[in-house]
Amino acid sequence: MSAPTFAAPQTASLVSDLTATTGETTPVIAPFTGEILHQLPVSGEQDVADAFATARAAQRAWRSAGFAHRRAVLLKAHDLLLDRREELLDILQTESGKTRGQAFEEIFEAATVTRYYAVTARSVLRTRHRRAGIPVVISTRVGYKPKGVVGVITPWNYPIALSVMDVIPALAAGNGVVQKADNQGALSILASRRAFIDAGVPAGLWGVVAGDGATVGNAVVDRADYVCFTGSTTTGIAVGERAMSTLTGASLELGGKNPLIVLDDVSPETAAANAAYSVFSSMGQLCVSIERIYAQRGVADAFTSAFVARTAALRQGPALDYTTDVGSLTSAAQLKRVQEHVDDAVAKGATVLAGGKARPDLGPFFFEPTVLTGVTADMACFASETFGPVVAITVVDSEDEAISAANASEFGLNASVFSGSLSRARRVADRIDAGSVNINEGYRASFSSTDAPMGGMKQSGLGRRNGPEGLLRFVDARTVAESTGVLTLPRTGKEWAGMTGLMVTTLRALKALRVK
Repeated sequence: MSAPTFAAPQTASLVSDLTATTGETTPVIAPFTGEILHQLPVSGEQDVADAFATARAAQRAWRSAGFAHRRAVLLKAHDLLLDRREELLDILQTESGKTRGQAFEEIFEAATVTRYYAVTARSVLRTRHRRAGIPVVISTRVGYKPKGVVGVITPWNYPIALSVMDVIPALAAGNGVVQKADNQGALSILASRRAFIDAGVPAGLWGVVAGDGATVGNAVVDRADYVCFTGSTTTGIAVGERAMSTLTGASLELGGKNPLIVLDDVSPETAAANAAYSVFSSMGQLCVSIERIYAQRGVADAFTSAFVARTAALRQGPALDYTTDVGSLTSAAQLKRVQEHVDDAVAKGATVLAGGKARPDLGPFFFEPTVLTGVTADMACFASETFGPVVAITVVDSEDEAISAANASEFGLNASVFSGSLSRARRVADRIDAGSVNINEGYRASFSSTDAPMGGMKQSGLGRRNGPEGLLRFVDARTVAESTGVLTLPRTGKEWAGMTGLMVTTLRALKALRVK
């Protein structure tokens, strides 16, 4: 089945929500067919400036409206996302080329994140008393002030989920947002945003711009009070450096070369089924997908055989229903990168156990899920992120060897451990250098745990999204301390002489009472 053709009024209505006045457009391609899906209006620097001015004006009223109002609006948006899921799934599949099931992961995540921050923002950000330096004499409170207007730069691969994971906690904390949407994901972002606008989020509070990253993305970074970026490590470092030049905070979720350790006490068939989804979901075009598998020798042959069989049996195609297991790559650039990584590996001695070639009979950007062995350090796919449906299996002799290999990377975003023993898996997981580690799952266990922080170590990023940590990045902590009048603090030498003994006695008493 080919991608749907959106009625012109629907597409025109969505793209009219962009802040874009340059008069220029750029074509957006439907991955399933290679045909032009629509012409996307392109924003310019003045559009970014206008979006920030509008968001700043709207943010003052949004902040003043308070937590209860924001909670009600976000919970209504949660319901609208679910009510409109079929329309959102059609748009998302048509823009991204992913299967309907993997597209639904985004709707599920968006609704979960929206509900979570709607109901937790008040409790996380409420003003609290803190222990004063001199109890009774001083009273101290800590509260939180929204940053202002947050700049969010969202990639094409998970446009709805990654958008909501950054935008909604920013809104829940009382901020405005200006979002730079990737051209290939703009319709999905605008369609999901419409649910929030219809629920009561002021349209000007959440502005969306699109266009060239060097122009529009940089303009967003330059004007933001805080920056959220998801994308490649190279670009992310440049974004972080640009933000830091004005002492603007940033959270950066960057690349990964995520490992999976298969221990020798697993069921090979179960492990293979779970691993296949972990590798090939969204055609491997997600930052937390698995690209390296280290299988312990005692189970390696059985696991590899089962994994290859499972991979070969995956149903691939462009269907807009739940009849396929894997879909298409999203662009010609993605297809080129994947083909180059596979060709390079084969030319240098790697063996293809499954897949390994493009499928133009299915569509212009389809590529078979691919399993390699014999991958060595001189191959492009050994250490560099492929960001596609390619995985390398390596046999190891011990847990220590597996852990050492898993950690031997500049990246540290996500990892997995498969084992028949939870205690053993937890012990191994504790030794892996990654921001998220999943046990007997590839990425969904941690990705869906909205109450827990998500982010990378090493070159995989800075800061955390999700959980209280994902909310606190959008506020500044502010301490207000006051003298209670019970006792006047010393101000002169004579007063200090009279008070020092009492203060020393107080310090000793606080220590004896184990008061912090």
